[in-house]
Amino acid sequence: MSVRKFALADASFERSPGQDGEVFTGNLVDQRHGGPVTIGFGRYGPDQSVDESIAVDDVMVVLEGRLSVSTGATTVTAGPGEIVYMPKGESVTIRSHEQRAITAYVTYPHWQEALA
Repeated sequence: MSVRKFALADASFERSPGQDGEVFTGNLVDQRHGGPVTIGFGRYGPDQSVDESIAVDDVMVVLEGRLSVSTGATTVTAGPGEIVYMPKGESVTIRSHEQRAITAYVTYPHWQEALA
């Protein structure tokens, strides 16, 4: 794969696996492209909550809105331009606030393979 850039409009969003609410992912680079990481965009509707056991190391950059990520020990809230790191094995609750949230993410290794 060569050097490329991506915009939100390039993402084809699908409902996040195991979720019924308005939580969507749009991979732009993943295992199909031969690289070691998955990159993409996430889209959360207003007041959505996702309980997740993190299967891969996950880095999320908030582009719009705000998200809170809670563990048993702590809660961090991130807004535009802030980064949240979620290590493999952590159990988290990701919650959007009154407005939708848009994120960019990078996972290592590929999150779809880890869920299979």
